[in-house]
Amino acid sequence: MSAWKLAAGLAPAEAEHFADLDAVFALQGETITGDLLSEVLRVEHLGRRYYVKRYWGAGKGLRRYLGRPRVKAEWQNLKHFAKWGIATAPLVAYGLERQAGKFSRGALITAEVVGTEDLAALARQNDPRLRDRRWVDAISRQLAKATRTLHDHHFAHNDLKWRNLLVNDQAELFFIDCPTGAFWQGPLLRYRIVKDLACLDKVAKQQLSRSQRLRFYLQYRGRQRLNISDKKRIRQIVGFFEGRE
Repeated sequence: MSAWKLAAGLAPAEAEHFADLDAVFALQGETITGDLLSEVLRVEHLGRRYYVKRYWGAGKGLRRYLGRPRVKAEWQNLKHFAKWGIATAPLVAYGLERQAGKFSRGALITAEVVGTEDLAALARQNDPRLRDRRWVDAISRQLAKATRTLHDHHFAHNDLKWRNLLVNDQAELFFIDCPTGAFWQGPLLRYRIVKDLACLDKVAKQQLSRSQRLRFYLQYRGRQRLNISDKKRIRQIVGFFEGRE
């Protein structure tokens, strides 16, 4: 059984080019990343670039047999982001195929967000924008709001790293690549929230001042000063990766 869906409003040429899974798995392009479960290609069609993520494994561990395949989780999470008002790469097409009820293959396609770079690349390049307090504050406010929106919906990204955050020349922020994000409750949600914030701070502590990092946390919390619970959580964030690196 194969289920493949195209986004509403696609041009006929796009719809034909990405018509079904057979067509998508026949595409050739520039390999961006790859592992045992999936690969990402960058392809160009009629002057526009797309990112094609193809999966031939449902996921690691029990996900190979139970629950959502990784590709389905990723396209559903991108749809959640759009619904919640979080800027992300436009979803062009997505779907999967099962054989005898077992995941066989799947794919999702997103359109390129033109003129963007990921924050991790800016850090590696020592980009001057990271020394610009106004620019940092503009990105910080968008990131704080979007991250708080995720967590207010009891959702944790689970891989909220600088490489999964894009920025353009207008200082606009976009979230991408979230196949392991999920909804949580209670202590598990609180743990995942700390993990998300610690992932962000892992690079921030190397690139930003202490006051900028603190300002981001206050923006995330929507308050002017820290309370006792904030101070406790900050200690958890700062210490999250101790002994793991």
